[in-house]
Amino acid sequence: MATFKTISSDDIKETTSVLNQLVDFVEEDVSGSNTRKKFQVFVTSSAANSITSSLFQTVFDQNYTLQTANELFDTTVGLYYNSMTVTGSRTSIDANGKFLFPSQSLMMREKISVYKQFSQLLLGSSTSRFTAPFSNATSGKDEIDEAFFISFKRLFVRDGIKRETFAMKMIQSSSQPQFGRILGGDHPRGLNATNITITQDHPATGSAIFTDVGSSTSVERSRAGGDVGNIVNAANTAETVGLMFYQQGIAVFDLKKILNADGVISGSISCVGDHATTPISASLIPGFVTSASIDQILDHISETRFGSGSNTVMTFQNNTKINSTLYFCRATADEFNFSTNPSYTNTEGRIRVIDTGQEDIEKSFAFVSTVGLYDANEELLAVAKLSRPVEKNDEKDLTFRVRLDF
Repeated sequence: MATFKTISSDDIKETTSVLNQLVDFVEEDVSGSNTRKKFQVFVTSSAANSITSSLFQTVFDQNYTLQTANELFDTTVGLYYNSMTVTGSRTSIDANGKFLFPSQSLMMREKISVYKQFSQLLLGSSTSRFTAPFSNATSGKDEIDEAFFISFKRLFVRDGIKRETFAMKMIQSSSQPQFGRILGGDHPRGLNATNITITQDHPATGSAIFTDVGSSTSVERSRAGGDVGNIVNAANTAETVGLMFYQQGIAVFDLKKILNADGVISGSISCVGDHATTPISASLIPGFVTSASIDQILDHISETRFGSGSNTVMTFQNNTKINSTLYFCRATADEFNFSTNPSYTNTEGRIRVIDTGQEDIEKSFAFVSTVGLYDANEELLAVAKLSRPVEKNDEKDLTFRVRLDF
Protein backbone atom coordinates (compact mmCIF):
# COMPACT_ATOMS: atom_id res chain seq x y z
CA MET A 1 0.00 0.00 0.00
CA ALA A 2 2.59 2.53 -1.16
CA THR A 3 2.00 6.25 -0.78
CA PHE A 4 5.22 7.42 -2.47
CA LYS A 5 6.98 5.76 -5.35
CA THR A 6 10.34 6.73 -6.81
CA ILE A 7 10.29 7.65 -10.51
CA SER A 8 13.28 6.21 -12.34
CA SER A 9 15.09 7.86 -15.21
CA ASP A 10 13.42 5.37 -17.56
CA ASP A 11 10.09 6.91 -16.60
CA ILE A 12 11.12 10.45 -17.61
CA LYS A 13 11.18 11.67 -21.20
CA GLU A 14 11.99 15.15 -22.53
CA THR A 15 10.51 16.41 -25.80
CA THR A 16 10.38 19.63 -27.80
CA SER A 17 7.45 20.74 -29.93
CA VAL A 18 6.66 23.89 -31.90
CA LEU A 19 3.41 25.82 -31.77
CA ASN A 20 2.54 28.19 -34.64
CA GLN A 21 0.28 31.20 -34.20
CA LEU A 22 -1.07 33.39 -37.00
CA VAL A 23 -0.38 37.10 -36.50
CA ASP A 24 -1.77 39.87 -38.67
CA PHE A 25 -1.82 43.66 -38.57
CA VAL A 26 -4.40 45.93 -40.20
CA GLU A 27 -3.97 49.11 -42.21
CA GLU A 28 -5.46 51.52 -39.69
CA ASP A 29 -3.04 50.37 -36.98
CA VAL A 30 -0.11 51.47 -39.14
CA SER A 31 -1.59 54.66 -40.60
CA GLY A 32 -3.47 55.95 -37.55
CA SER A 33 -2.03 58.93 -35.71
CA ASN A 34 -3.19 57.66 -32.31
CA THR A 35 -1.86 54.13 -32.88
CA ARG A 36 1.67 55.30 -33.70
CA LYS A 37 3.60 56.61 -30.76
CA LYS A 38 6.47 58.99 -31.30
CA PHE A 39 9.41 59.33 -28.94
CA GLN A 40 10.72 62.76 -29.78
CA VAL A 41 14.27 62.86 -28.54
CA PHE A 42 16.20 64.59 -31.31
CA VAL A 43 16.44 68.34 -31.01
CA THR A 44 18.38 70.74 -33.17
CA SER A 45 18.19 74.42 -32.46
CA SER A 46 18.85 77.58 -34.34
CA ALA A 47 18.42 81.23 -33.63
CA ALA A 48 14.83 81.14 -34.79
CA ASN A 49 13.46 77.62 -34.25
CA SER A 50 14.25 74.07 -33.27
CA ILE A 51 13.34 70.66 -34.69
CA THR A 52 12.24 67.72 -32.60
CA SER A 53 11.91 64.22 -34.00
CA SER A 54 11.86 60.58 -32.99
CA LEU A 55 14.50 58.05 -33.87
CA PHE A 56 11.75 55.44 -34.31
CA GLN A 57 7.98 55.06 -33.99
CA THR A 58 6.03 52.30 -32.26
CA VAL A 59 2.79 50.94 -33.75
CA PHE A 60 0.04 49.79 -31.35
CA ASP A 61 -3.10 47.72 -31.87
CA GLN A 62 -5.30 50.55 -30.56
CA ASN A 63 -4.99 54.03 -29.10
CA TYR A 64 -1.60 53.93 -27.42
CA THR A 65 -2.85 55.99 -24.46
CA LEU A 66 -5.07 53.09 -23.35
CA GLN A 67 -3.68 50.67 -20.78
CA THR A 68 -4.94 47.72 -22.86
CA ALA A 69 -2.94 48.76 -25.93
CA ASN A 70 -0.27 46.31 -27.11
CA GLU A 71 2.93 47.29 -28.90
CA LEU A 72 3.04 45.60 -32.31
CA PHE A 73 6.30 46.70 -33.91
CA ASP A 74 8.78 49.57 -34.27
CA THR A 75 9.64 51.30 -37.55
CA THR A 76 12.59 53.46 -38.49
CA VAL A 77 14.82 54.37 -41.42
CA GLY A 78 18.58 54.36 -41.82
CA LEU A 79 21.26 55.30 -44.33
CA TYR A 80 24.49 53.45 -45.10
CA TYR A 81 27.39 55.72 -44.17
CA ASN A 82 29.30 55.23 -47.44
CA SER A 83 26.35 55.33 -49.83
CA MET A 84 25.92 57.81 -52.65
CA THR A 85 23.00 59.33 -50.76
CA VAL A 86 25.26 60.16 -47.82
CA THR A 87 28.44 61.11 -49.67
CA GLY A 88 26.46 63.23 -52.12
CA SER A 89 24.91 65.21 -49.28
CA ARG A 90 28.00 65.40 -47.06
CA THR A 91 30.00 68.62 -47.19
CA SER A 92 33.12 67.50 -45.32
CA ILE A 93 34.59 65.38 -42.52
CA ASP A 94 36.12 67.10 -39.50
CA ALA A 95 39.36 66.16 -37.74
CA ASN A 96 37.51 63.70 -35.48
CA GLY A 97 35.94 61.85 -38.40
CA LYS A 98 32.53 63.45 -37.87
CA PHE A 99 30.43 63.82 -41.02
CA LEU A 100 29.28 67.36 -41.69
CA PHE A 101 26.12 68.14 -43.64
CA PRO A 102 24.37 71.30 -44.81
CA SER A 103 21.49 72.67 -42.74
CA GLN A 104 18.89 71.51 -45.27
CA SER A 105 19.88 67.86 -44.66
CA LEU A 106 18.14 66.79 -41.46
CA MET A 107 19.26 64.09 -39.02
CA MET A 108 21.79 62.59 -41.40
CA ARG A 109 24.14 61.43 -38.64
CA GLU A 110 21.18 59.94 -36.77
CA LYS A 111 20.01 58.05 -39.87
CA ILE A 112 23.54 56.71 -40.30
CA SER A 113 23.66 55.69 -36.64
CA VAL A 114 20.35 53.80 -36.95
CA TYR A 115 21.72 51.84 -39.92
CA LYS A 116 24.92 51.06 -38.02
CA GLN A 117 22.97 49.87 -34.99
CA PHE A 118 21.05 47.32 -37.03
CA SER A 119 24.21 46.31 -38.91
CA GLN A 120 25.94 45.61 -35.61
CA LEU A 121 22.98 43.62 -34.29
CA LEU A 122 22.20 41.60 -37.41
CA LEU A 123 25.48 41.43 -39.34
CA GLY A 124 27.99 41.63 -36.50
CA SER A 125 29.68 44.84 -37.67
CA SER A 126 28.50 48.44 -37.65
CA THR A 127 30.23 49.10 -40.97
CA SER A 128 28.65 46.15 -42.80
CA ARG A 129 26.14 46.75 -45.55
CA PHE A 130 22.83 44.98 -45.98
CA THR A 131 22.24 43.43 -49.38
CA ALA A 132 19.13 41.91 -50.91
CA PRO A 133 19.56 39.06 -51.69
CA PHE A 134 21.57 38.25 -48.57
CA SER A 135 24.25 36.43 -50.57
CA ASN A 136 25.27 36.56 -54.23
CA ALA A 137 24.27 40.21 -54.39
CA THR A 138 25.07 42.30 -57.44
CA SER A 139 27.26 45.30 -56.63
CA GLY A 140 25.53 48.64 -57.12
CA LYS A 141 22.12 47.04 -57.57
CA ASP A 142 21.35 44.90 -54.55
CA GLU A 143 23.03 46.99 -51.85
CA ILE A 144 20.58 48.41 -49.34
CA ASP A 145 21.74 52.00 -48.90
CA GLU A 146 18.40 53.46 -47.79
CA ALA A 147 16.80 51.01 -45.37
CA PHE A 148 13.35 50.75 -43.86
CA PHE A 149 13.41 48.66 -40.68
CA ILE A 150 10.47 46.89 -39.03
CA SER A 151 11.21 45.33 -35.66
CA PHE A 152 8.33 43.15 -34.47
CA LYS A 153 7.72 42.87 -30.75
CA ARG A 154 8.64 39.67 -28.93
CA LEU A 155 5.02 39.28 -27.77
CA PHE A 156 4.12 38.38 -31.36
CA VAL A 157 7.41 36.96 -32.64
CA ARG A 158 7.80 34.60 -29.66
CA ASP A 159 10.74 32.31 -30.53
CA GLY A 160 10.92 33.42 -34.14
CA ILE A 161 8.97 33.94 -37.35
CA LYS A 162 8.16 30.84 -39.35
CA ARG A 163 9.71 30.73 -42.81
CA GLU A 164 7.50 31.41 -45.84
CA THR A 165 4.65 32.90 -43.80
CA PHE A 166 5.51 36.61 -43.96
CA ALA A 167 3.68 38.96 -46.32
CA MET A 168 3.27 42.72 -46.47
CA LYS A 169 1.14 44.85 -48.79
CA MET A 170 2.48 48.27 -49.66
CA ILE A 171 1.67 51.11 -52.06
CA GLN A 172 4.76 51.79 -54.15
CA SER A 173 3.79 55.01 -55.95
CA SER A 174 3.11 58.26 -54.14
CA SER A 175 -0.11 60.19 -54.56
CA GLN A 176 -0.37 62.84 -57.23
CA PRO A 177 0.42 66.18 -55.58
CA GLN A 178 -2.57 68.43 -55.10
CA PHE A 179 -2.78 71.80 -56.82
CA GLY A 180 -1.18 74.56 -54.81
CA ARG A 181 -1.26 78.31 -55.12
CA ILE A 182 2.10 79.81 -55.84
CA LEU A 183 2.81 83.45 -56.70
CA GLY A 184 -0.88 84.08 -57.14
CA GLY A 185 -1.50 81.24 -59.59
CA ASP A 186 -2.39 77.55 -59.60
CA HIS A 187 0.48 75.17 -60.26
CA PRO A 188 -0.01 71.39 -60.56
CA ARG A 189 3.46 70.66 -59.22
CA GLY A 190 4.00 73.81 -57.23
CA LEU A 191 5.91 74.09 -54.00
CA ASN A 192 2.62 74.39 -52.10
CA ALA A 193 1.31 71.20 -53.67
CA THR A 194 1.49 68.37 -51.18
CA ASN A 195 1.36 64.59 -51.20
CA ILE A 196 3.38 63.93 -48.07
CA THR A 197 0.35 62.83 -46.05
CA ILE A 198 -2.42 62.56 -48.65
CA THR A 199 -4.36 59.31 -48.53
CA GLN A 200 -7.86 60.16 -49.80
CA ASP A 201 -8.29 63.01 -52.31
CA HIS A 202 -5.59 61.74 -54.65
CA PRO A 203 -4.92 58.19 -53.49
CA ALA A 204 -1.62 56.51 -54.13
CA THR A 205 -1.58 53.68 -56.65
CA GLY A 206 0.57 50.72 -57.56
CA SER A 207 0.35 48.37 -54.60
CA ALA A 208 2.59 45.34 -54.28
CA ILE A 209 2.88 42.36 -51.96
CA PHE A 210 6.27 41.47 -50.52
CA THR A 211 6.78 37.99 -49.12
CA ASP A 212 9.50 35.56 -48.05
CA VAL A 213 8.17 32.79 -50.28
CA GLY A 214 10.95 30.42 -51.33
CA SER A 215 13.12 31.14 -48.29
CA SER A 216 12.92 27.50 -47.16
CA THR A 217 14.69 26.27 -50.28
CA SER A 218 17.84 28.31 -49.64
CA VAL A 219 18.41 28.49 -45.90
CA GLU A 220 20.93 31.21 -45.05
CA ARG A 221 22.33 32.31 -41.74
CA SER A 222 23.99 35.39 -40.33
CA ARG A 223 26.59 34.75 -37.65
CA ALA A 224 25.16 37.59 -35.56
CA GLY A 225 21.51 37.75 -36.59
CA GLY A 226 20.61 34.08 -36.99
CA ASP A 227 18.49 32.63 -39.79
CA VAL A 228 17.91 34.95 -42.74
CA GLY A 229 15.44 34.79 -45.60
CA ASN A 230 15.08 36.93 -48.70
CA ILE A 231 11.91 38.98 -49.09
CA VAL A 232 10.77 39.18 -52.71
CA ASN A 233 8.12 40.88 -54.78
CA ALA A 234 5.26 38.37 -55.06
CA ALA A 235 4.58 39.51 -58.64
CA ASN A 236 8.20 38.87 -59.60
CA THR A 237 10.00 36.52 -57.20
CA ALA A 238 13.29 37.20 -58.99
CA GLU A 239 13.21 40.71 -57.50
CA THR A 240 14.55 40.63 -53.95
CA VAL A 241 13.48 43.70 -51.96
CA GLY A 242 14.62 42.95 -48.42
CA LEU A 243 15.64 40.52 -45.71
CA MET A 244 13.86 38.79 -42.85
CA PHE A 245 15.85 37.86 -39.74
CA TYR A 246 13.61 35.18 -38.30
CA GLN A 247 14.91 34.75 -34.75
CA GLN A 248 15.29 38.50 -34.27
CA GLY A 249 11.89 39.28 -35.76
CA ILE A 250 13.34 42.12 -37.84
CA ALA A 251 12.61 42.91 -41.49
CA VAL A 252 15.03 45.08 -43.49
CA PHE A 253 13.68 46.62 -46.70
CA ASP A 254 15.42 48.44 -49.52
CA LEU A 255 13.47 51.69 -49.85
CA LYS A 256 14.43 52.16 -53.50
CA LYS A 257 12.90 48.75 -54.33
CA ILE A 258 9.70 48.75 -52.27
CA LEU A 259 8.86 52.37 -53.17
CA ASN A 260 9.19 54.40 -56.35
CA ALA A 261 12.50 56.13 -55.63
CA ASP A 262 11.96 58.71 -58.39
CA GLY A 263 8.46 59.63 -57.27
CA VAL A 264 8.09 63.31 -56.44
CA ILE A 265 7.35 64.15 -52.81
CA SER A 266 5.87 67.63 -52.40
CA GLY A 267 4.80 69.61 -49.38
CA SER A 268 6.27 71.27 -46.33
CA ILE A 269 8.89 69.84 -44.00
CA SER A 270 10.64 71.11 -40.90
CA CYS A 271 13.81 73.07 -41.40
CA VAL A 272 16.59 74.88 -39.59
CA GLY A 273 16.60 78.61 -40.25
CA ASP A 274 14.37 81.62 -39.99
CA HIS A 275 11.21 79.64 -40.72
CA ALA A 276 9.80 76.55 -38.98
CA THR A 277 9.00 74.83 -42.27
CA THR A 278 10.22 74.91 -45.83
CA PRO A 279 8.57 73.74 -49.05
CA ILE A 280 9.95 70.67 -50.79
CA SER A 281 9.40 69.13 -54.18
CA ALA A 282 11.96 66.40 -54.70
CA SER A 283 12.35 62.73 -55.47
CA LEU A 284 11.87 60.28 -52.63
CA ILE A 285 15.53 59.22 -52.92
CA PRO A 286 17.75 61.05 -52.30
CA GLY A 287 15.84 64.32 -51.90
CA PHE A 288 13.16 63.49 -49.35
CA VAL A 289 15.12 60.95 -47.26
CA THR A 290 17.95 63.46 -46.76
CA SER A 291 15.86 66.61 -46.29
CA ALA A 292 13.15 65.29 -43.97
CA SER A 293 13.43 64.19 -40.36
CA ILE A 294 12.98 60.55 -39.38
CA ASP A 295 9.49 61.33 -38.05
CA GLN A 296 8.45 62.98 -41.32
CA ILE A 297 9.75 60.07 -43.39
CA LEU A 298 7.97 57.54 -41.17
CA ASP A 299 4.78 59.62 -41.18
CA HIS A 300 4.81 59.67 -44.97
CA ILE A 301 5.38 55.92 -45.27
CA SER A 302 2.89 54.98 -42.56
CA GLU A 303 0.11 57.35 -43.59
CA THR A 304 0.26 57.00 -47.38
CA ARG A 305 1.80 53.62 -48.22
CA PHE A 306 -0.20 51.15 -46.12
CA GLY A 307 -3.81 52.28 -46.58
CA SER A 308 -6.20 53.35 -43.84
CA GLY A 309 -8.90 50.66 -43.74
CA SER A 310 -9.43 47.44 -41.82
CA ASN A 311 -7.71 45.12 -44.31
CA THR A 312 -4.70 43.08 -43.34
CA VAL A 313 -1.47 44.82 -44.31
CA MET A 314 1.10 42.49 -42.70
CA THR A 315 0.94 38.88 -41.58
CA PHE A 316 3.16 36.01 -40.48
CA GLN A 317 3.15 32.91 -38.30
CA ASN A 318 5.36 32.75 -35.25
CA ASN A 319 7.15 29.81 -33.66
CA THR A 320 6.79 29.00 -30.00
CA LYS A 321 9.10 26.26 -28.76
CA ILE A 322 7.57 24.19 -25.99
CA ASN A 323 10.05 22.15 -23.96
CA SER A 324 8.17 19.37 -22.22
CA THR A 325 9.11 16.82 -19.58
CA LEU A 326 6.92 13.71 -19.46
CA TYR A 327 6.71 11.75 -16.20
CA PHE A 328 5.20 8.27 -16.52
CA CYS A 329 3.78 7.50 -13.10
CA ARG A 330 3.15 3.75 -13.01
CA ALA A 331 0.99 1.98 -10.45
CA THR A 332 1.21 -1.83 -10.55
CA ALA A 333 -1.58 -4.15 -9.43
CA ASP A 334 -0.46 -4.20 -5.79
CA GLU A 335 0.22 -0.47 -5.47
CA PHE A 336 -1.98 2.49 -4.53
CA ASN A 337 -5.05 0.43 -3.69
CA PHE A 338 -5.42 2.13 -0.34
CA SER A 339 -6.14 5.70 0.66
CA THR A 340 -4.44 7.66 3.43
CA ASN A 341 -7.54 9.83 3.76
CA PRO A 342 -8.76 9.55 7.38
CA SER A 343 -12.31 8.93 6.18
CA TYR A 344 -11.15 5.75 4.40
CA THR A 345 -11.25 3.85 7.72
CA ASN A 346 -13.65 3.96 10.65
CA THR A 347 -12.80 4.52 14.31
CA GLU A 348 -11.89 0.85 14.66
CA GLY A 349 -9.43 1.04 11.77
CA ARG A 350 -11.61 -1.04 9.47
CA ILE A 351 -11.77 -0.12 5.77
CA ARG A 352 -15.17 1.39 5.12
CA VAL A 353 -15.47 0.07 1.54
CA ILE A 354 -15.16 -3.56 2.74
CA ASP A 355 -18.18 -5.08 4.40
CA THR A 356 -17.75 -6.61 7.83
CA GLY A 357 -16.76 -10.27 7.58
CA GLN A 358 -15.77 -9.97 3.91
CA GLU A 359 -12.12 -9.06 4.49
CA ASP A 360 -10.86 -12.29 2.90
CA ILE A 361 -13.10 -11.93 -0.12
CA GLU A 362 -13.28 -8.23 -0.89
CA LYS A 363 -10.14 -6.26 -1.62
CA SER A 364 -9.47 -2.61 -0.90
CA PHE A 365 -9.60 -0.14 -3.76
CA ALA A 366 -9.28 3.59 -4.25
CA PHE A 367 -10.09 6.31 -6.76
CA VAL A 368 -7.15 8.28 -8.08
CA SER A 369 -7.94 11.96 -8.61
CA THR A 370 -4.55 13.64 -8.16
CA VAL A 371 -0.92 12.84 -8.89
CA GLY A 372 1.75 14.75 -6.99
CA LEU A 373 5.42 15.07 -7.90
CA TYR A 374 7.80 15.39 -4.94
CA ASP A 375 11.51 15.97 -4.50
CA ALA A 376 13.89 13.82 -2.46
CA ASN A 377 12.80 15.63 0.71
CA GLU A 378 9.16 14.83 0.02
CA GLU A 379 8.42 18.48 -0.78
CA LEU A 380 5.53 18.82 -3.21
CA LEU A 381 6.72 20.38 -6.49
CA ALA A 382 3.82 19.89 -8.90
CA VAL A 383 0.25 18.65 -8.88
CA ALA A 384 -1.61 17.02 -11.77
CA LYS A 385 -5.40 16.80 -11.59
CA LEU A 386 -7.35 14.15 -13.47
CA SER A 387 -10.46 15.18 -15.34
CA ARG A 388 -12.34 12.44 -13.45
CA PRO A 389 -11.40 9.95 -10.70
CA VAL A 390 -10.04 6.61 -11.92
CA GLU A 391 -10.62 3.43 -9.93
CA LYS A 392 -7.48 1.55 -8.85
CA ASN A 393 -7.62 -2.04 -7.52
CA ASP A 394 -5.43 -5.14 -7.47
CA GLU A 395 -6.61 -6.16 -10.93
CA LYS A 396 -5.38 -3.01 -12.69
CA ASP A 397 -2.03 -1.65 -13.75
CA LEU A 398 -2.31 2.08 -14.40
CA THR A 399 0.10 4.57 -15.95
CA PHE A 400 -0.50 8.28 -15.60
CA ARG A 401 1.43 10.56 -17.94
CA VAL A 402 2.19 13.93 -16.34
CA ARG A 403 3.40 16.62 -18.75
CA LEU A 404 5.21 19.77 -17.67
CA ASP A 405 5.62 22.43 -20.37
CA PHE A 406 8.25 25.15 -20.21
